[in-house]
Amino acid sequence: MKWISRCAIAVLLILCAHPQAGLAAKGVRGSVVKVYTVRVVQDYDEPWKSLFQQSIHGSGCVIEGKRILTTAHVVADQIYIQVRKSGEAKKYTARVKAVAHECDLALLEVEDESFFHDTPPLEVGELAALGDEVTAYGFPQGGDKLCTTQGVVSRVEHTRYAHSKADLLACQIDAAINPGSSGGPVVEGNGLVGIAFGGAEGDNIGYMIPPPVIRHFLQDLEDGAYGGIPSLGVSVQKMENPGIRKKYGMEETTTGVLVNRVHWGSPAQDLLAPGDVIVSVSGVDVENDGTVAFREGERTHFEYLVQQRFMGETIRLKVLRNGKVVDVDVPLTKRLHFERLVPSERHDVTPTYCIFGGLVFEPLTENYLMIWGAEPYEKAPSNLTDCFLNGVKSEDRKEVVLLVKVLADKINVGYHNLKNRVVSKVNGVDIANMHELVEALERHDGKYHEIVDDKGYRIVLDAADITERNQNILETFRILSGKSEDLE
Repeated sequence: MKWISRCAIAVLLILCAHPQAGLAAKGVRGSVVKVYTVRVVQDYDEPWKSLFQQSIHGSGCVIEGKRILTTAHVVADQIYIQVRKSGEAKKYTARVKAVAHECDLALLEVEDESFFHDTPPLEVGELAALGDEVTAYGFPQGGDKLCTTQGVVSRVEHTRYAHSKADLLACQIDAAINPGSSGGPVVEGNGLVGIAFGGAEGDNIGYMIPPPVIRHFLQDLEDGAYGGIPSLGVSVQKMENPGIRKKYGMEETTTGVLVNRVHWGSPAQDLLAPGDVIVSVSGVDVENDGTVAFREGERTHFEYLVQQRFMGETIRLKVLRNGKVVDVDVPLTKRLHFERLVPSERHDVTPTYCIFGGLVFEPLTENYLMIWGAEPYEKAPSNLTDCFLNGVKSEDRKEVVLLVKVLADKINVGYHNLKNRVVSKVNGVDIANMHELVEALERHDGKYHEIVDDKGYRIVLDAADITERNQNILETFRILSGKSEDLE
């Protein structure tokens, strides 16, 4: 008993000497929540229906404004969400207030405001420095209690976000981030320095979304709508080779990156051209490897300077063109990845499709490639994966339109086994996207409908037969609508 009393006194002395030590830990724990999500997984092989309902869980934390911050992938495709505070049994119904899939962040709100009683909000802190010790809080799978892991910040640079395939600033820590902990806060002292969003399998490595990305998301929402992360809309290459530097007139002390493509629809379309060398962005010099200094002794990709701006703003570039350095002001009107011909995995939307004479048409998406299993989709048709990996939009090709399959009927005999055909023309019209396909089919008044794929294969159907059989085909396969709502 004497030993226990002495220990108790010692603890009290420590707490008195450092009053925030106990309160800080309790305060952080009181801000962490478990997120329960019920979501619907869509069937991109038969896009008129859903595959199944799935229950998952993740983590989150309370921030100012009676909001819960978590990752977008924890609540993607949700139909019902509940949240529970650490150490409590009651669950509260929540809903998505805002979501940004590109930076993998989401805000939740709870209608019952009693949820936030005695729940201290975490304040977003500063970007952690290399070597800083941080603590990750979350609810990993396999248990129901809040867990913590400690680690050191080992890297701060642009990293591929698995949820969106976007390259954004991220922090690596030598602490495991296990499934279920995604969305949980990473804290240094009493400040929020990151949101956990993934880890490397088999290694004690975790990744967190840092304060600059979090702040951009929250500030973007201040006007009530999320605008997104802007893009310059150009493709560039490094200028480390002496020969290429000489060719484009770069002095020994001049550094920068070479513009090799200005994407169709880019805000820089009439302002930059292939052969221009971007030497600085917002007054910050761009190195020959495409990096900029963002903190003393640390560098990251130059687009970090663009990604910290907001849609609608203008950014100034210094460009070496024909031996002279000129100022170019680029309006930021396009979001990250706008140029992709095949979009990365889509969330919170139902598939786009059109059924005509039993022919099922759909735009190629990463969701469709996932039918063949996990990335890199080696079992999918190689022409489709190549479009996904390398395709960019052009004026005459904004989507890859697929003939996915044929729903067998007497009017499409001979075509029953066709699948995964890239549509090139419909009734003599070049097809750039799904809307043009629907228009070419529905406005055609000829005797036959002709669909041509990119290899020249022709499908010819009698227009009168389609008018007669379309509804019967839908009823046979128990399909409520011949096209998705977005095509109506």
